[in-house]
Amino acid sequence: MGTRGAPSRRRPAGRRLRYLPAGSFPFLLLLLLLCIQLGGGQKKKENLLAEKVEQLMEWSSRRSIFRMNGDKFRKFIKAPPRNYSMIVMFTALQPQRQCSVCRQANEEYQILANSWRYSSAFCNKLFFSMVDYDEGTDVFQQLNMNSAPTFMHFPPKGRPKRADTFDLQRIGFAAEQLAKWIADRTDVHIRVFRPPNYSGTIALALLVSLVGGLLYLRRNNLEFIYNKTGWAMVSLSYIHGSSQAQFVAESHIILVLNAAITMGMVLLNEAATSKGDVGKRRIICLVGLGLVVFFFSFLLSIFRSKYHGYPYSDLDFE
Repeated sequence: MGTRGAPSRRRPAGRRLRYLPAGSFPFLLLLLLLCIQLGGGQKKKENLLAEKVEQLMEWSSRRSIFRMNGDKFRKFIKAPPRNYSMIVMFTALQPQRQCSVCRQANEEYQILANSWRYSSAFCNKLFFSMVDYDEGTDVFQQLNMNSAPTFMHFPPKGRPKRADTFDLQRIGFAAEQLAKWIADRTDVHIRVFRPPNYSGTIALALLVSLVGGLLYLRRNNLEFIYNKTGWAMVSLSYIHGSSQAQFVAESHIILVLNAAITMGMVLLNEAATSKGDVGKRRIICLVGLGLVVFFFSFLLSIFRSKYHGYPYSDLDFE
């Protein structure tokens, strides 16, 4: 009879016991706490961003351009998180600063911001703000800025680059030029809508009405306009009929005519190069063109009267 050995202990099939190394439980607990903290930080960051965007949208619903001081600038522009672009005009609009360029640039900036605010493409990816020197001196010092007006773009991520500062000296500050610069920096295209300006039309209508009214009231005493003898006597009195001589009064007349033509050229150049309101520039252009055409034609007529046979003229005053 054989002997029976002691029964052996066998593990159940398919089961394996795994043991954690000693001291691993505190590490797992620390990892869990870290994940919870990171998740809470991300949630807090999202809530902060949502609050900032909501506040900016509320300000934009009231005004297309909202003013900022130092605290607001650091909170909404410099401090993260931020997923929107901010266009800021640094200016000095207080009367004691005597910055006429700032006022002109502000008018163009208002036109641009209003065009964006009432556009069908308006969204929370782009905002317009302003920092006045007297309200945010610390911001000017922080950015080492010593001139106004200045336009800057603050991107959603990172710091502004050199191209994020608008080249006002080279391009000017027209709303259309600002819109093109913004499209290059943000891919947001703004169609500029200018409010209608009827000042030039009203002024011209009043002038025509005034002249027409005077001519109508004096309709029975307008023979002097058609009196060629009278005009000839005036010409003979002050304009010498020969090219070999010239009256003193004639020299003064020629001087005045040349001055008027020069003034017209200056106004035309001002209308072409200035960056002000388009309606005012149009009026200046029309006035300058009228001065050049009228007085240059008068000068040619005098030249023809002295040099008989001169073939060129614009408006015939003879």
